[in-house]
Amino acid sequence: MTSPEGQRIMKWATRTSIDVDGAACAWVIRRDIDPDAEFVFLGEPADLPADATPFVMDGAELAHHVGADGNDSGFETIVRRYELFDPTLWRIAEIVHEATFADERYYAPEARGLDALVLGLSLVGNDEHTLAITKPLFDGLYRRFYYQAVLGQIRT
Repeated sequence: MTSPEGQRIMKWATRTSIDVDGAACAWVIRRDIDPDAEFVFLGEPADLPADATPFVMDGAELAHHVGADGNDSGFETIVRRYELFDPTLWRIAEIVHEATFADERYYAPEARGLDALVLGLSLVGNDEHTLAITKPLFDGLYRRFYYQAVLGQIRT
């Protein structure tokens, strides 16, 4: 598949009933890795299309991993793998980590609310709907922490 500009569009695959980790991964994939990404949602890893890159699903390289410091979410794995050395993305990674594992590795009071919102969205719409709604949610989180880190304030 190609974009209108003739560039190859990558296909990315994750499990159905996308959770906060999967939604965050899809957001960062489109934001920083593949703006024209196409997503497919699978019931079983065995249904993985040959031309798709799996993430946040059993057997995927871009999924939860146990590292030297403990568990990493799929979002942490992707940010690290694609060398996205943006401190604001890493702050979001802390929130996604806590929403995923609730292991108190990071101070992220936003995690429980974010997890509840994404879970609720997954109950009232399909996965594409969840991604459409969570994009501005993650954009807003990014902007909030960017302003806080760079400008020393939350609002401009």
